Amino acid sequence: MSGERPGPAGDERRTIVITGASSGIGEHAAQTLAAEGARVAVVGRNPERTRAVADRIGAEPFIADFERLDDVRRLASELLARLDRIDVLAHNAGGLYSRRETTVDGHERTIQTNHLAPFLLTRLLHDRLVQSAHEAPVRVISTASMANLFGSLRLDDLDWLQRPWRGGWQAYGTSKLATILFARELGERLTGTGITVYSFHPGTIVTRFGGQSPLIRFGNAVTAGHYGRSTADGAAPLLALIGAETPGAPTGTYFDRFTPNGRVNSQAHNPQLARDLWAATERMLGLGDSAPEG
Repeated sequence: MSGERPGPAGDERRTIVITGASSGIGEHAAQTLAAEGARVAVVGRNPERTRAVADRIGAEPFIADFERLDDVRRLASELLARLDRIDVLAHNAGGLYSRRETTVDGHERTIQTNHLAPFLLTRLLHDRLVQSAHEAPVRVISTASMANLFGSLRLDDLDWLQRPWRGGWQAYGTSKLATILFARELGERLTGTGITVYSFHPGTIVTRFGGQSPLIRFGNAVTAGHYGRSTADGAAPLLALIGAETPGAPTGTYFDRFTPNGRVNSQAHNPQLARDLWAATERMLGLGDSAPEG
């Protein structure tokens, strides 16, 4: 994946929305893209950190806590009001939680933060993405994980009420399996619109991510915080997918870092499950049974 894509006619700047951009690989990607001249929308949960990152790199801050769906709806409204086009929507916010807890919306935190919230944001921005694709190619990118391999998606238990929690790792893997299925189904639905969709595994990264997990805290302790890749290294696949003229793989593809068609859970190969997950997600979000297509 290499090369630069031109911006829309009459505008050399691409507009890129990155969630989870106040720290970690999202922050590094936002900083790199802003330095290259892109118009970057820095989306983060922490107001002070999000505004500090945006101010430092010359970007625009947007505050939203994905554990509150009303925040996602407000975020969508603010993005639509302030951005006349969106060239890339990068879903990078996520969470791993050591205890099972419920959000104010009544959903388990992991599935809401990692799947329901980005699904809702994409749906609310759908028309703007399609409109933008009339002028130049548009891309939707989701940060997934190799943890999808130990996920177990049950449409009758997306809120993880019927299974043991066990530190949240299987729930996290399941949410990332949902991320991959969402990308594949979204890619199918948007075929022919000029919008392509991808998901990727960035590698194991040294960030604040998963700081509540005893296992991650142990890994940090025994390796003095060097158990994984650097933030810059972890952001590299995201930057490649954002900046590449073409990723060299069909829409809906999952990348293991730079390699297309990375190893996935057997459930990720089930197109009917992807469609059923879409419908179940819409019901959980109160969106009805019909979904916008291209």
